[in-house]
Amino acid sequence: MRRPTLEAVAARAGVSRATASRVVNGQTTVAPHIRDAVQRAIDELGYVPNSAARSLVTQRTDSIALVVSEPGTRVFSEDPLFSTAIRSASVELEAINKQVVLMLASSAKSHARVERYIAGGHVDGVMLLSMHGADPLPSALSRLRVPVVSYGRPAVPVDIPFVDNDNVGGAEAGVRHLVETGRRRIATIAGPQDMIAGQDRLAGYRNVLRDSDRRSIVAVGDFTRESGAIAMRQLLGDDPALDAVFVANDLMAVGALQSLRLAGRRVPGDVAVVGFDDIEAAKYTEPPLTTLRHPIAEQAAAMVRLLLNLFEGGPTDPIILPTELVVRESA
Repeated sequence: MRRPTLEAVAARAGVSRATASRVVNGQTTVAPHIRDAVQRAIDELGYVPNSAARSLVTQRTDSIALVVSEPGTRVFSEDPLFSTAIRSASVELEAINKQVVLMLASSAKSHARVERYIAGGHVDGVMLLSMHGADPLPSALSRLRVPVVSYGRPAVPVDIPFVDNDNVGGAEAGVRHLVETGRRRIATIAGPQDMIAGQDRLAGYRNVLRDSDRRSIVAVGDFTRESGAIAMRQLLGDDPALDAVFVANDLMAVGALQSLRLAGRRVPGDVAVVGFDDIEAAKYTEPPLTTLRHPIAEQAAAMVRLLLNLFEGGPTDPIILPTELVVRESA
C-alpha cells in the first residue's frame, strides 16, 4: 500500500496543501476549526509526515546529539554515571518531543565522524559528556556555530555553557569529615588528571590537608573499580600505617574496599573510606560506603535545560550543583 500523502490529507480536510502543511509543521497561523479538520484527516488516513521534508520547512531536526568521549566498553559498563545521564537527558528531551542521538567519540577517527555528522545539520544541538584533556570537539563544534553545552566544565579554554557539581567543595567536605573523626594519615585515590572532575576532587583533598598537619598521600586511578583496587594496594605499600582514604568516585572505592579486605584491614576500624557520587551500590558495600552525593540525573536534566536556553536566547551562565555528605559505616 502507498503511504498517504499530504495532498490526500488536504483533499480529505477540504483545504489547500499549503494549509495542511502549516498544520503538520505546527504553525499557529491556522484557525482552530481548520486545524481540527486537518488533524482528523491525518488520523483517518494514517498520515505520517516525512521527517526530511519537514526539516526543510522548519529548519529543525528535533534531534539532539549526546556525544560521549569514551569507548563503548566504558559507556556500557558497570559505571552508572553514563546510563543515568543518558536516561535523564532522554526523558527531558522526550517530554518536548525531541530525541537523543547517542554518539561515542573516543578516537581521532570517531571525532572526525561526529564532527562531519553535526556539520551536516543532522541535529539541532549537542551535549558533551566525559571529555578528557585536549579534546578537540568543543573547539571544533564552537566553530560550526551549533548550540553546544557540556556535562562538566570543559578542560580546554573554550566558551561553552556547562553544568557541573561542586567537585572541590564536595571533596573538601569528605576529607574534612575524616580529619574531624580523628584520622591522621589520610590518603587519596584521585581520578584521571586529564579530566576536570579528577583534578578538582584532588584539589579539594589537598586544600583540607594543607590547612592541617597532615601530608598528602596520592595514587591515581581512572574511575574504574579495578583501578581503585590497584591504587589501594599501591597506597598500602607506600604507607602501611595510613588510616583513611578519600576516593574520587564510588566505583574506585568499591575496588579499594576489596583490596583492604584482602590485606586484612578492617573498615573503618583500621582504615576509614569515603567515596564520591553516591551510586546505588554504595548502600550495599561491606560496610556501606560514606560518600558525597553527586546529583547525576539532576545535572543531566539541567544540561538539557541549558541547551534549550541556548535555542531561545535565554541565560547560559554555568550551573554548579551542590554535593552532600552521606555518612555511612565505612567512615
